[in-house]
Amino acid sequence: MASPARLPIGLIGLGLIGRAHLERALTSNAVEIVAVADPAEASRDQAAAAGLTAYADHRDLLAHPGLGAVIVATPNQTHLAVGLDCVAAGLPTLVEKPIADTVEAAQQLVDAAAAAGVPILVGHQRRHNPLVRKAREIVEAGTLGRIATATVHSTWLKPDAYFDVTWRREPGGGPVLINLIHDIDLLRHLLGEVVSVQSATSNAIRGFEVEDSAAAILRFESGALATVITSDTVASPWIYDLSAGEAAHYPRQPQPVNSHYLAGTEASLALPQLDLWRYEGARGWHEPLSVTRVPYEPGDPYAEQLRHLRAVAVDGVEPLCSGLDGLRTLEVTLAILANA
Repeated sequence: MASPARLPIGLIGLGLIGRAHLERALTSNAVEIVAVADPAEASRDQAAAAGLTAYADHRDLLAHPGLGAVIVATPNQTHLAVGLDCVAAGLPTLVEKPIADTVEAAQQLVDAAAAAGVPILVGHQRRHNPLVRKAREIVEAGTLGRIATATVHSTWLKPDAYFDVTWRREPGGGPVLINLIHDIDLLRHLLGEVVSVQSATSNAIRGFEVEDSAAAILRFESGALATVITSDTVASPWIYDLSAGEAAHYPRQPQPVNSHYLAGTEASLALPQLDLWRYEGARGWHEPLSVTRVPYEPGDPYAEQLRHLRAVAVDGVEPLCSGLDGLRTLEVTLAILANA
């Protein structure tokens, strides 16, 4: 029997990221959200008005007939319980990042999915961005030679009103777990596994219990070293989110800038502009470097992620960001906080 052109899926959670998934699904030729679950009556009313079946309890959604996969976009601390229910229902599951709120919870979900033979995908959407795909191709082709160092800037300004929500002023609500985790996953995707972490955090600007700035040094299995800096309290354009164009609610900057730098023995690459620096002839610090901007075909990583979800659920494709990937990214990210 031929598989449907659009895979019927369920969406659990209609917060900011849940609505982003719903928006992409409305125009997707790969998936169709047919049912949603959210405890908030207002969210369910909005979903029902759009012609979707709406449930208050995610377990009722999991019994909705014909589902081929499910997206979990609920608060972090609920990912384990909701994810386990999705696995028990036998449904391929896209869990928003982080995969869970603790390493232990993430491991439990990964183990349960493996035992049940149910694929888990984690919503680190940058992996699905065509510019990241091109960067990985460049790295894997050996164009950079052996990568010795990487540098990441993740610095911007969150407005005061952002912190009116209590949990954003408390541990776990700072830029390390909310924002930098995406940068850690991107580094792992491009450079491999992290073997050690040194770090420092600060709350000197706002004085909240949670950090507002952090710095870390990562050592990779390859021997490469990375320095990463994050702050959500500075007037700065040097962050992937403001330059990559992934989210329409962030303004385009008047001048394109980079935030991620990979330095190799043969060439260096800056993202998200994909600026490639290298020597054309003689090499060394007295010689000029050339720079070219590598072309690629832009695309919406959230839409690409939905297409990938269908490929995993229908065609058996391996997840680009698996539950184990999500677990390892979470381990490194939490280590930055624990080692500070």
